[in-house]
Amino acid sequence: MNHQNLLVELFVEELPPKALQKLGDAFAGVLLEQLQAQGLTSAHSQLTAFASPRRLAAHITEVLPAAADKAVSQKLMPVAVGLDASGQPTPALLKKLTALGADAASVPQLKRVHDGKAEVLFFESMAKGALLADGLQKALDEAIAKLPIPKVMRYQLQDGWTSVHFVRPAHGLVALHGSEVLVGVQALGLTAGNTTHGHRFEASVDPVVIQSADSYAEQLRSEGAVIASFAERRAEIARQLQAAADRVGGGMQPIEDAALLDEVTALVERPNVLVCEFEKEFLAVPQECLILTMKANQKYFPLLDAEGKLTHQFLVVSNISPQDASAVIQGNERVVRPRLADAKFFFDQDRKKTLVSRVDQLAKVVYHNKLGTQGERVERVRHIAKAIATQLFTALAQGNAALDSQEGEIAQDYLLTCVDNAALLAKTDLVTDMVGEFPELQGIMGGYYAVSDGLPDEVAHAIEDHYKPRFAGDALPRENVGVVVALADKLETLVGMFGIGNLPTGDRDPFALRRHALGVIRMLVEKELPLDLDALLASAVPAFGDKIEDTSAQLADFIYDRLAGSLREQGYSAQEVDAVIALRPQRLALVPRQIEAVRAFATLEQAPALAAANKRVTNILKKAGEVDPHVNEELLQEPAEKDLYAALQRFVPEANAQFDSGDYTASLQTLAVLRAPVDAFFDDVMVNAEELALRLNRQGLLKKLHMAMNRVADLSRLAV
Repeated sequence: MNHQNLLVELFVEELPPKALQKLGDAFAGVLLEQLQAQGLTSAHSQLTAFASPRRLAAHITEVLPAAADKAVSQKLMPVAVGLDASGQPTPALLKKLTALGADAASVPQLKRVHDGKAEVLFFESMAKGALLADGLQKALDEAIAKLPIPKVMRYQLQDGWTSVHFVRPAHGLVALHGSEVLVGVQALGLTAGNTTHGHRFEASVDPVVIQSADSYAEQLRSEGAVIASFAERRAEIARQLQAAADRVGGGMQPIEDAALLDEVTALVERPNVLVCEFEKEFLAVPQECLILTMKANQKYFPLLDAEGKLTHQFLVVSNISPQDASAVIQGNERVVRPRLADAKFFFDQDRKKTLVSRVDQLAKVVYHNKLGTQGERVERVRHIAKAIATQLFTALAQGNAALDSQEGEIAQDYLLTCVDNAALLAKTDLVTDMVGEFPELQGIMGGYYAVSDGLPDEVAHAIEDHYKPRFAGDALPRENVGVVVALADKLETLVGMFGIGNLPTGDRDPFALRRHALGVIRMLVEKELPLDLDALLASAVPAFGDKIEDTSAQLADFIYDRLAGSLREQGYSAQEVDAVIALRPQRLALVPRQIEAVRAFATLEQAPALAAANKRVTNILKKAGEVDPHVNEELLQEPAEKDLYAALQRFVPEANAQFDSGDYTASLQTLAVLRAPVDAFFDDVMVNAEELALRLNRQGLLKKLHMAMNRVADLSRLAV
């Protein structure tokens, strides 16, 4: 058959920019999927999706004018039902054949197949392949129905009676197979043709008559002044942004923001990047404020110098390319000035009041109807932060003579004072004008205002950092004060929400509890904090009084589950992760070393046999119940059990010393020599001997083995 390339375009009013790329990919993807299902494409068909502010389109190569006919085999009924004793068709069979467009003459051609129970009649025929126009109509209907539309509009067609539901009013439909219009294809009250529209102001012709499916993109570019491809338009904007920064010189770089670049790509049809500037006096305002207002409100790209500092210049992506761009530049500069002036006003006004003076206002801000106000929340965070700081200092002081002294007491008092001040003031920027206007700046503005108030750097940094990590890959708090307050803040949220039964479900996690749990994990692990998880959770519960139920065990499971998921994302196998997490390690900071030790152990020749033996030992001990690990040497009778006991006596102390020093890899490798005596024990010794004393002694020997082998991880989880 004659393959031709296919082009389908829906021309609409301006689409929602944040959803454009997703809409374009979905529209094109479903079209291809549906045409493939109907046999209208080849094995080599390629899809190109187009999405611009006013169009969704798809170009598909090697599309057939009609699908090939295909054999269809349809099950009718058992032979005993369809044919009488003389082999003639029964009324039931004739009725079925009539429904299929056949008659009694088809009976001799019916196929008989034994389905395992009885002989069954099958009717075989050739189904006519779908014509492209019909197949495309079905595919187009499906693509429109399945579009992930954020919010559907309802509008009337030109007849004044018919209503249509779609993301935006549609005004044109193109459907070309090669250069031929697919007559009869319709969608949203439109009939397919070969004309579309280009740029509102800069198209050289209107309408643009598409000559063929393959000329679509080039004609839109040359005649319509539109780059139809989302990916090409995005790349062109990125190229122009960098070129403009290079023209400014001085090592300037446009701010990197993939989401902003995507949104601007969805707003323009033919980008033209221009350099603008604002008054330098605005640079006295924290750069985060200026950057946010330029990006969020105006969709501008701020320019940063070689050190990453904001400059007074910024880049605008215009949708028009006049010969003299001065009016466009001046217009954008005029528009941004009031926004920056507002930010400066908020910053100046906020600094007239100290953070301490704002604490009482938090009592008027509701946090959660079951957990009270932000003021109550602050008191809980202070309580939890003090407990964490005490635990941390105590752990650090063990074995550290410098901390276990009068100077250490002074250091502890200073730490507790800074932690308490930071926890008290961390939420106060929520009631400032700047954060009221830009909620994304919470924490950041608190840090600036703390510096303005003359607070110590540790306190200012902790206020700024206590929301960190805000997202995957975000930086952690810089100092111990910030780490303690950030841990307290996240634990307050986790313990509180779990305590009132407000748990994540499916994709819903309105209080970002998964992110908070990962934040706790990252701080404990990457900061190598000597803190026990159960103790942390237990220290948080009393802060809530009788407002919550104690769900520490359930929350611990949740955190271990997040930890396991994080480890798997880092490339560790499910078996390696399960082996470590099964022990519910209290010091999460040690988990990376434990799992690396397990990975190294798994490569040893002895590993499979020892893992299998551990699984066997685990099952034996589980059935035995409580087992005393004490071994009476006088009751050891068989050479194999004596050899195993001797091996344990020789190698376990060395492995334990390595474990205690934190060398988990060496500890497991030391224990790998137990493979031979363990194998011999199971080959030659009956554990469940009839004599009670002998049986208990052998179970004790296995308990001793189990305790020695499974300090780093539950090795039975490595058994295949």
